[in-house]
Amino acid sequence: MAKATNNVSLAPARRRRGVSPAQRRQNLYGYLFLTPWLIGFFGLFIGPGLYSFYLSFTKYDVLSAPVFISLKNYTDMFTKDDLFWPSLARTAYFALVSVPLSVIGSMLLAILLNSKLRGITVYRTLFFMPSLVPIVASVVLFKVLLDSSFGLVNQGLRGLGMENPPGWFADSKWAIPSLILMRLWGSLGGTQMIIFLAGLQGIPTELYDAAAIDGANSWQSTRHVTIPLLTPTIFFNTVLGVIGALQTFVAAFVATQGGPAFATWFFALHIWKQAFDYFNMGYAAALAWFFAVIIVALTLVQMRLSRRLVFYYGE
Repeated sequence: MAKATNNVSLAPARRRRGVSPAQRRQNLYGYLFLTPWLIGFFGLFIGPGLYSFYLSFTKYDVLSAPVFISLKNYTDMFTKDDLFWPSLARTAYFALVSVPLSVIGSMLLAILLNSKLRGITVYRTLFFMPSLVPIVASVVLFKVLLDSSFGLVNQGLRGLGMENPPGWFADSKWAIPSLILMRLWGSLGGTQMIIFLAGLQGIPTELYDAAAIDGANSWQSTRHVTIPLLTPTIFFNTVLGVIGALQTFVAAFVATQGGPAFATWFFALHIWKQAFDYFNMGYAAALAWFFAVIIVALTLVQMRLSRRLVFYYGE
């Protein structure tokens, strides 16, 4: 009797382990549909990434075969490259200023655009439109607006009585603030704002009703209900914002070519210059891998901090 019971109990397990022909066919179709992505992933990402890791230990100028030089590129990076530490510091400064401003600004803008007013979709569209402008077109527009001699911004400042308005892109002190201003123009009403709007609309309305019954005003509801429940969205936008700010390249390349006086010589631009201007491909690969480690490390630190700072409703 016990033997029969055991056989009965094992039968479903055997059936679960077996795969029907229809299931095999479905799995095959799934793998077939994944094949183009897998080819691209391994052929255009993993493969070149591993090869660049090998090149980081070589001296390679494209015209000749790579020559293995062990850790020389990495030691030169820290000891002989005069632009290494300054470019890293400028990149960190750009990220530390632009990311908090863009995250806080887009969150406040999303809170305003989450109001139930007539024509609110028109306002949302208008605020989102700047993010649709290509980055190169944005740079050209801001170079015209912020031209130190004939730009509309400086003409307006002179009209307000300022005798010596900022030189913006032409001034080493104002070049990075100009790029930050341009980044804010495109990011405040862009994807970050849309993500914040989605987060706001996911907050249960009964929590606001309960806060109102307790006598909370608009500011208190925002502080004690909205912001705590938006912390997952804030965390998500912050992580993406940091990664994007650290990789800033196109704006500095088009606007200033790293100038004036290396004021906007960011780390990504430094990698590009080493690779495609000086043809130090091996050294550029070493710089890129070092930069990738920094980005991954910062992301892991943010994820670790999120355990204390991020509140997930319902957990």
